[in-house]
Amino acid sequence: MTAEVRREHPIALRALPAALRTLPGSLRLPADPRLPGLLTLLAVLAGVGYRLALLRHDAPPTNSDEATMGLAALHIARGQEFPVWFYGQSYMGTLDAWLAAPVFAVAGPSTFGLRLPTLAMYALFLLLSWRLTVRLTGDHWFALLVVTLLALGSDRIVKNQLIAGGGYPEMNVAGVALALLAYDLAVGRPGRRLPRWAAWGLLGGLMLWVDPLVLPYVGATGLVLAAYRWRELRGRAGALLSLGALLGAAPLLVDSLVAGRNPLAAVLTASGAAQPAGWADRLYGGLVLGPALGMGFCDPGRCAGWQLWWSAALPVLLLAAALLAWRTLRGHRVVDAGAAAAGPADPVDTPGAVAPRVGAAVTLALVGAAVATVAAYAVSSAAGLTPVESARYLSCLLISVPVLLWPLWRAARRRPATGTGQRRPGRGWAAVGRGAAVAVLVATLGTATAATAGAIGRVDAVHAAELRHTALVAALREQGVRHVYGTYWTCNRLTFASAEEVVCAVVDDDLNPGHDRYRPYRAAVRASTAPAWVAPEGSALAARLDQQPFDLLTVDGWRVYLPHR
Repeated sequence: MTAEVRREHPIALRALPAALRTLPGSLRLPADPRLPGLLTLLAVLAGVGYRLALLRHDAPPTNSDEATMGLAALHIARGQEFPVWFYGQSYMGTLDAWLAAPVFAVAGPSTFGLRLPTLAMYALFLLLSWRLTVRLTGDHWFALLVVTLLALGSDRIVKNQLIAGGGYPEMNVAGVALALLAYDLAVGRPGRRLPRWAAWGLLGGLMLWVDPLVLPYVGATGLVLAAYRWRELRGRAGALLSLGALLGAAPLLVDSLVAGRNPLAAVLTASGAAQPAGWADRLYGGLVLGPALGMGFCDPGRCAGWQLWWSAALPVLLLAAALLAWRTLRGHRVVDAGAAAAGPADPVDTPGAVAPRVGAAVTLALVGAAVATVAAYAVSSAAGLTPVESARYLSCLLISVPVLLWPLWRAARRRPATGTGQRRPGRGWAAVGRGAAVAVLVATLGTATAATAGAIGRVDAVHAAELRHTALVAALREQGVRHVYGTYWTCNRLTFASAEEVVCAVVDDDLNPGHDRYRPYRAAVRASTAPAWVAPEGSALAARLDQQPFDLLTVDGWRVYLPHR
């Protein structure tokens, strides 16, 4: 334990069992927190630098969904429109667009500018994860391990963290912030308590608007507050929390009242609830493929068999974390039960008096939220129908990484029993347990590193594809083309890349109207006297258009069909 933790939790240390007080144990590390603090800072810089380098090379690859958010940001920056929801649907709030709009107003629209706020949110996620880990465990070396793992980034992870497609970059940082605020408020940490209550409510309300995937973490950390601070919630704290929640969810509430839309029904429809999927496919996608892919242990777009080991380890780690936290709760009944529910002015309610119990409660909350997240995904049709792409729905599990790895870290650092020449019963099994814990920790870092290397190996191909798309935009401008038809995954990306100089309307492979998220684009293209057609080379749409009487312009990777002049 560090000197900082001793100062913050003097009573808690006296209540801790001897086994905890004797850590670090057999895996000896310097007790001075300055060295792990410096190494943690380097890990944060490495994680942010890695993602910044990806952005500079146009990775991860953008798409029309992200471009739709970029167009919303462009409209906000111009004062043209102020969308509440992702264009074309009545769920998934446009917080990404509102954050990027000031960047666009200053530097103009670009994918890089759209992703600068998401990069900042990732950096904040790392810092808050470090603080939450130190709060819960008091171990700066373990916090370094957590930050190092989160600094790595497989293809799926960096997509979730950097692509401004709606909700995913915000969820993890908001979830960790909610857990940290809940811990500080529940232990009675003095200073800025009312602003903290308001901040917790604001974040919870925002997440209700932005994306419901993080709601298990909102609800679980809220239960911790209700269990330990119910008296305080009956006063000004509860009023400020409610006011913050209403403010955060205001876009959702106002739109529901004015437009009569039901976001919950829209979310259920989008999740594939009405589409059939076999239970075998759902369970495989949700419990076998999903955790390994969604938590960053797989190569781009696929999971090799050996990378799926994490999905088998996850339920064991969840159970171990829950049992450890439950034992801590039961072991600290000596703390006055009334102190946990009292207000911060109560003299017996010091942070150190309830810190172990609150830490265990927050751990249980993070475990419960992770279980709820996996369960909800596993029973959804999305897990069976589109398991690879839908694994993004498990991105919130990264919030629970500190509590998942803590039992392993404790086992790896447990001090071996010492005797006077006589072999103690169970000593061999304890050594086996320590060795197994070390092996799992090494495998966790190793598998995540291998997946990160796979993502890095794909960067050149992604950059080349983006250069081809830039050449397409330049060719359309050179030809004076301002209105085109294309596929869904072509249109909004093309419109955003050209800053709406080229407007695209969606068609399917049979040349019928497709899903236009922003309907004015279809009206503009339909009103054009001579629209062009754009299709990726080798696509079904290109094969169909090859049979039509157009003048053909080829750009590397693309085919542009111009009307006869």
